[in-house]
Amino acid sequence: MHSPTETEDRHLRPRTRPALTLDLLATPAEVSRVRRALRDHGPDVQLCASELVTNVVRHLGEGVPVTVRVSYDDGGRTRLEVTDPDPRVLPVLRASADAGEESGRGLALLAALTERWGVTQGPGHKTVWWELAADGPPDAA
Repeated sequence: MHSPTETEDRHLRPRTRPALTLDLLATPAEVSRVRRALRDHGPDVQLCASELVTNVVRHLGEGVPVTVRVSYDDGGRTRLEVTDPDPRVLPVLRASADAGEESGRGLALLAALTERWGVTQGPGHKTVWWELAADGPPDAA
C-alpha cells in the first residue's frame, strides 16, 4: 500500500485559509479596500464582498458600520458574511433587470456564483451570508 508523502498529503487535504474579519465604514473607497484585502481569497469572494458592501452604501448610506467576515469549513467551503446595523432593510433577489437599468443584477450574479445564501437577523443588525463550494461556483466541476 502506498502512503502519501508530505507533499502529496498536503494536496489531498482541503485547502484552508485563515478566517478574516474587517470592520469598516461603508463608503465607495472602502469597497476597493475590501477587494484588496480579500485578494488572497479569490475573485469570487472579492466580487461577493464588494457587491454586498456596495449594497449597504446604496441602500443604507455612506458611513454605516459594516463587518465583513470570511471563513472556511473543514471541507474547504467558503462563507462570506456582511453585517450591518439595520435589520429591516433586506436584500431582494429580482427576477430580472431591464436592459436600460444600471442596477439590479448584483444579487442575481452572486446567487449564480454561490451554493447558497441567506440573511440572519438579530437585535439591531442583520447579516447577509453567502457560501461558495470548495471547487468554485456551482456547476463549475
